[in-house]
Amino acid sequence: MVQLTTVLCKAYRGGHLTIRLALGGCTNRPFYRIVAAHNKCPRDGRFVEQLGSYDPMPNSHGEKLVALNLDRIRHWIGCGAHLSKPVEKLLGLSGFFPLHPMVITNAERLRRKRAQEVLLAAQKTDTEATETKEN
Repeated sequence: MVQLTTVLCKAYRGGHLTIRLALGGCTNRPFYRIVAAHNKCPRDGRFVEQLGSYDPMPNSHGEKLVALNLDRIRHWIGCGAHLSKPVEKLLGLSGFFPLHPMVITNAERLRRKRAQEVLLAAQKTDTEATETKEN
């Protein structure tokens, strides 16, 4: 295992392996592969191994599909691979890692925003009701 990592890094002089998203699909229809690739390689370029896939477009049931090979992800993390932020969030949502702090923060912001919208809508209906009574 260690020999494989050394061989990969020899050709690149520095750098490390990263588990990240590689863009696929077509215009207005993105599809991502979760890959282990060298951090100096282009985003959609050569990769060492595909570890899963992510379809961000909701299907007919409103689901965004994610497929992960957790054994291989564990292997590459054990070999010292770094994780990109989006992959870290996906692994947090899947239960592999604790939730990423920004996911929790964004959920709280969304909850507050929706509560304010409900409050404003209630106030608006109250003012409209009082205006109709006065007329």
